[in-house]
Amino acid sequence: MTAMFRYRAPRRRDELLELLAEYGERARVLAGGTDLLGDVRSGLARPAAVVDVKLVPGFGELAWSAAEGLVIRPGVTIDDVLRDERARSSYPLLAACAQDLASHQIRNRATVVGNVVNASPCADMAPALLCLGARAVISSQDSRREVPFTEFFTGAKRTVLRAGELLEEIVVPAQSAGARGSYRKLKRIKGHDLGIVGVAAMAKDGELRLGISSCAPTPLLVDGLTTRDPVDEVVAVARAAISPISDVRCTKEYRTHMVGVYVRRAMEEVA
Repeated sequence: MTAMFRYRAPRRRDELLELLAEYGERARVLAGGTDLLGDVRSGLARPAAVVDVKLVPGFGELAWSAAEGLVIRPGVTIDDVLRDERARSSYPLLAACAQDLASHQIRNRATVVGNVVNASPCADMAPALLCLGARAVISSQDSRREVPFTEFFTGAKRTVLRAGELLEEIVVPAQSAGARGSYRKLKRIKGHDLGIVGVAAMAKDGELRLGISSCAPTPLLVDGLTTRDPVDEVVAVARAAISPISDVRCTKEYRTHMVGVYVRRAMEEVA
């Protein structure tokens, strides 16, 4: 399908935010483009302007500080996370989710910010960010605000982002560094594919958190657990939190079953 839109590639942050304010809901941000360009080709997205963020200085940086933790900017790709030794060693759960996202070719282009802004219920990076207590730093021409990722997703393909706003940073707190992590993903085929069920587990200082994808309208966090809790109780809590559907990929009953299977395996790995 042929699509007509204006392509803008600002070289300054203020110019980028000005363009987003000018076009409002008619603008779409281009970071990696692996979701956006497919939506444009299929007619699911019809933007008046596509605003590329990659030329803005600093937007491709992956930064670390002992006070803030890991700061992921809009142009940071999935492979950037996997290549960064500190990110891999400090946040193994983040690396595990990144490793299971699509193929190497896609990971070399797709961005962490784009993966969560697309807000698919099966987003691979979302379970890790939920478990790790990450925050979304959202900017516009007039304001800057922070939202925990537990509040970022509002529905399938929907987030708290408003017209004219940009997810400028993802902050993964230093307090989560060093936590043990496990990610299990059920796919239709062996190899690279979309997730039918995804379960992430994070354990630190006796606390246990679960991030679950493809089992509700949004990726979700199950917390308030400990590594000392009986496995059957943790499975029951996880199953009570989800609201899976049956679709062309899988039945809701099989999704519910596999959440239990993956929670058990994850607890063995992180406890």
